[in-house]
Amino acid sequence: MPPPGPERLAPGLAPLARPLADLREDPRNARRHPERNLAAIRRSLQLYGQRRPVVVRAGVVVAGNGTLAAARALGWTRLAAVDADDLGEVEARAYALADNRTAELAEWDPDLMADELLAVDGEVPGWSEAERVALAELPHEASA
Repeated sequence: MPPPGPERLAPGLAPLARPLADLREDPRNARRHPERNLAAIRRSLQLYGQRRPVVVRAGVVVAGNGTLAAARALGWTRLAAVDADDLGEVEARAYALADNRTAELAEWDPDLMADELLAVDGEVPGWSEAERVALAELPHEASA
């Protein structure tokens, strides 16, 4: 398991790296990030590195505020970001809401989710061991 800091960016994201000092969380972000969420993001960054860029407009993160907060907490100095400066202010705010909402509207396939979680030998950020054990005890179809 990698130690906290320094940042790990996927190779394709390295050209998009920006200093964290140049990025600000959106004060109008309607999505909250409780500690369990931030802990999962921090752990995911530690285990897998940053795999997708945050979206930024005029230095303010439009999508990826949790990733920015987690990277700061890990002591990272850079984060990959893509610009949304082509969006107007209202359009960027609408995009931020849509980005969060579209993920919420997805649904899990309970059998496949259980199979996938149980197939992973090790930690999966965002899923507690108790949740994984409870899934193992539920009847479900194995996808073999």
